[in-house]
Amino acid sequence: MSNEHGFDAIVIGSGFGGIYMLHKLRNELGLKTRALEKGGGVGGTWYFNRYPGAKSDTEGFVYRYSFDKDLLQEWDWNTRYLEQPDIEKYLNHVVDRHDLRRDIQLNTEVTSAVFDEGRKRWTVRTNKGEVFTCRYLVTALGLLAKSNIPDIAGRDSFAGRTVHTNAWPKDLDITGKRVGVIGTGSTGTQFIVQAAKMASHLTVFQRSPQYCVPSGNGPVGQAEVVETKKNFDAIWDQVRNSVVAFGFQESGIEAMKVSDAERERVFQENWDKGNGFRFMFGTFCDIATSAEANEAAAAFIRSKIKQIVKDPETARKLCPSGLYAKRPLCNEGYYETFNRDNVSLVSIKEHPIDRITPKGILTADGVEHELDVLVFATGFDAVDGNYRSMDLRGRGGKHINEYWADGPTSYLGLSTHGFPNMFMILGPNGPFTNLPPSIEAQVEWIGEAIGHAERAKVSTIEPTREAEQSWTKTCDDIAHMTLFPKVDSWIFGANIPGKKNAVMFYMAGIGAYRQQLDAVKSKGYEGFALV
Repeated sequence: MSNEHGFDAIVIGSGFGGIYMLHKLRNELGLKTRALEKGGGVGGTWYFNRYPGAKSDTEGFVYRYSFDKDLLQEWDWNTRYLEQPDIEKYLNHVVDRHDLRRDIQLNTEVTSAVFDEGRKRWTVRTNKGEVFTCRYLVTALGLLAKSNIPDIAGRDSFAGRTVHTNAWPKDLDITGKRVGVIGTGSTGTQFIVQAAKMASHLTVFQRSPQYCVPSGNGPVGQAEVVETKKNFDAIWDQVRNSVVAFGFQESGIEAMKVSDAERERVFQENWDKGNGFRFMFGTFCDIATSAEANEAAAAFIRSKIKQIVKDPETARKLCPSGLYAKRPLCNEGYYETFNRDNVSLVSIKEHPIDRITPKGILTADGVEHELDVLVFATGFDAVDGNYRSMDLRGRGGKHINEYWADGPTSYLGLSTHGFPNMFMILGPNGPFTNLPPSIEAQVEWIGEAIGHAERAKVSTIEPTREAEQSWTKTCDDIAHMTLFPKVDSWIFGANIPGKKNAVMFYMAGIGAYRQQLDAVKSKGYEGFALV
């Protein structure tokens, strides 16, 4: 095959995971490596998600790499949370700083990756008809990257602009337009806050009301930046040994072990500080595990909604009634947005969408909501969606869909049986945390495993079926100690029609996860068959 490009390693994707993996394999291990990226620029999630209001809801000082200590000292920030352009600029800087751009091939979508058992190599094909071969395949496909667009009758009849937040067109300005948005998850709530300030009218189509706390976003002074930089060693040590890796100390106190007044005080203090993960994990240690503690937190948020939202009917629609057990959300002024004259809320549980019309959206109560722009903030086919949509085949030509017929599984969130020399960054059943620190832990572990395989002249490294089943059971057991599985949520694939509900995360935290990785490595890659 003369048109083949031979490499030691191919990395698919160039977001936080792909960028660091390319650096690790090429610059540190000296392997001939190329990253293939479907987007027109680097950044992954932060390249595609350009919708108004797009930002990280992790505080900026820990939403970055820690591997480059000099960069931690050199790179400044001036707001508590980073907006999409800030993050994209930062990732581009990292790429140039480590001279990675020459080995990142943009506008290149991988259509298939097939393991050749005879040659013990992967054959990777792209949308441009190119063929690459490699010994090691690393998928940095992104956890939240495969858009989910619901199949609503009349979807293609709308005369205005239809967009998904994950593919926001550069030429779309919603200023002064009548905008409708479907979806009120993390993306939807961010978009709603920003779009309300731009649109002539914003109509929010809400299926499930959300528990949302303030983000506490605002300017960060130079003195605080200097102080943070002095403390980065301690900060990163705490992050790596914490549960959610968000840069705050998680609580060790149970909610019902304190008085009602003290509980209220703690909730108020964390409401004022802001951040969704802080409110769920920094107030009390059992919000995610005890129904009573969870209801106390939920009741507090509901009381805030009723205080903030002036119209009682709108407040009623915005109040969730179930468990506070989805991915925690935070925004600046989410509930306040519904006090604006140019914002209206439609509960599609009460008045379902009948169909999309040329003029807008017709709901079951006979109202046609006229729109110029219709925005789908309907999230993603998370975790495994991007794997299933490519022709990914392991041993015996078996497609990943066959291996994952009962739901996506992995060993350590890093690799899957039947797919030798393939490593996944943020694969199924990886840690449920602030992602960059988990990505770093995984990239470093994968780098060490590949380095070990190279030195030991190992031709294939692949998890055993038993190890994978054991990890799957561990993740399942831990998830069911929490309240998360009791709620329909994308964390378990519930947002995709026909998708089997499955545990997709390791919920014991990044500290415990890193210990698991270390234990496997120190026992000579226990659970892997090294041939």
